[in-house]
Amino acid sequence: MTEATLSIANQQEILDLFGPRDQHLRRIRRLFDVNITQRDGRIRIAGQDAGVQSAARTLERLRKISRRNGGISPGDVDQAAFDEGAAIDNPESVLQRQRAISTGQSSGIQRDKSLQSDQSEIQLQHGGRRVKPRTPGQSRYVEAIRKYDLTFATGPAGCGKTYLAVATAVESLRAGDVRKIVLVRPAVEAGENLGFLPGDLRAKLNPYLRPLMDALGDMIDYDQARQLMEQDTIEVIPLAYMRGRTLNDAFIILDEAQNATISQMKMFLTRMGERSKMVVSGDATQQDLPRGITSGLRDALKRLGEIDGIGVVRLQASDIVRHRLVQRIVEAYDDDQ
Repeated sequence: MTEATLSIANQQEILDLFGPRDQHLRRIRRLFDVNITQRDGRIRIAGQDAGVQSAARTLERLRKISRRNGGISPGDVDQAAFDEGAAIDNPESVLQRQRAISTGQSSGIQRDKSLQSDQSEIQLQHGGRRVKPRTPGQSRYVEAIRKYDLTFATGPAGCGKTYLAVATAVESLRAGDVRKIVLVRPAVEAGENLGFLPGDLRAKLNPYLRPLMDALGDMIDYDQARQLMEQDTIEVIPLAYMRGRTLNDAFIILDEAQNATISQMKMFLTRMGERSKMVVSGDATQQDLPRGITSGLRDALKRLGEIDGIGVVRLQASDIVRHRLVQRIVEAYDDDQ
């Protein structure tokens, strides 16, 4: 039994090398009959000498590809493994896939000409599909997030406020623009008292933070997300827990911001550190604060909306991309306001 280790520069390299749902990792294990594990920034390869050496060289090749192209496709894995002597079922198909990748025709490529020419495109793929804005309003939203360090977004349910903010945050993490993602939400019940919730603190907070986890789950595979959260690269926390912190090199998202009070909003906004970016999103028509309490989102828009360097995007019912009935439902309720 032989072992080899590779030191990894950052968590993003591990995510790229292992692939969605660890598919690249499983492929390499199977092709070279080796065991591959990762811990504390080091990849350990164990098995027979020839397989271990070939797998290590394959991973080194893929690391260079990832740094050059910003991602790794299944074709990259097969080609690198084939070059190291792995028995690929159809080497010619591998070469064809590789030629497609080099010309930008493969669906697995992360950065093609169309992405470079459209500033609203998000260079992120998951489950074989590209995450991208679907309406002009959503495109303006993504462009504002990229342009400004602080962006406010308002709009009805289903217009992509949370989803696109999380997607842009994951894109920034993968590109190395930030070192951390912090997803924040007020722990406010939606118009009814849920009473006592069983379990430890995490279990009690889970119902409030679940929507952010759902959005994150659409961008990153479960195992990768769990690993990033264990390493504190991604935090999902209640708004009250932000007090006293300063966040540098972070992408910070406040979701359901209409349920933050004025003092909470001030506290949150002043957490921004060097080289950080903030997105504050909410729907002013779905406020769950006690009667008589002014929404921190409404207040912040009045105070800060005209400050140079702060972006404000107001999404409309036409930006809703959920079920076709959601837009009609929102419009029906808006008629009474």
